[in-house]
Amino acid sequence: MEQRRNILKGLIGGAALWMAGGAPALARLPFQSNRITVEARGSGPDLVLIPGLASTSAVWSRTAARLGEGRRLHLVSVRGFGDLAAGANAGGAIMGAVAAELRRYIAEAGLQRPAVIGHSMGGQVGIRLAADARDRIGRLMTVDASPFFPALISPGATVGDVEPIAQLAYQAVQFLGDEGLRDRGRAMGLELGGAADAVFGSMGWQGGDRRVLAQALYEVMTVDLRHRLPDITAPVTVVYGWSADEASPRSRADSLFRGAYANLPRPATFERIEGAEHMVMIDQPTRFLAAVERFLA
Repeated sequence: MEQRRNILKGLIGGAALWMAGGAPALARLPFQSNRITVEARGSGPDLVLIPGLASTSAVWSRTAARLGEGRRLHLVSVRGFGDLAAGANAGGAIMGAVAAELRRYIAEAGLQRPAVIGHSMGGQVGIRLAADARDRIGRLMTVDASPFFPALISPGATVGDVEPIAQLAYQAVQFLGDEGLRDRGRAMGLELGGAADAVFGSMGWQGGDRRVLAQALYEVMTVDLRHRLPDITAPVTVVYGWSADEASPRSRADSLFRGAYANLPRPATFERIEGAEHMVMIDQPTRFLAAVERFLA
């Protein structure tokens, strides 16, 4: 009987402590995903950084180091790029599933209208994220990314036009070594009429699982997200490399990028970075960081 009274007393005391707010806080479980990894660091307003094709979060290392105090960075990597095991990305479509996992991360981590920056393929993921999550995204920056990459090479291009070349690219990734792939990429760029560095050139190539690389490259070349632009309510900033040299395909970037984002309900802010190619944040880090600070202001 005495033992029962002690147990009952302990239960009542524990309940009283809980009601008084003295119970230990429940720890938030680490985010787990078989599609992406996310490293969070710092404190302050949330900024999500999404890398491009064949790159990991390491591509943002210089940007992250220079952003300084006062922000909480969420550095995303896609499984199957770099040294990360492929996980669920080893089969089937990738980008839509990655965007869905980022939506889940934002919800589970309690992010309040984060800013999102995506490079290349990561920019397309950011477009999906902003279109699907709508008012849960504070603002979006795409870096040398288009809702339909072939339109940067030929504005009238269709998925059907690029499909045969995308199939060749898929096979090249599967069967060629890294150097062979880069050589084949340059050749395919010439077949596309130039300006193909947005897909093939200086991609910050970190390699990875060839199944994931092949599928992701195929999607980058063939997925057309222009019809999703009207769903985006967040303000959008479009950053891209530009050249004053009329012999460079980059000299035509202004009109090409403006045309690519014409379907946004709110006109985008366009930031051209002179002297940069596809890896804008690496090619011109100071100018890129200035654009990021304007974006976040």
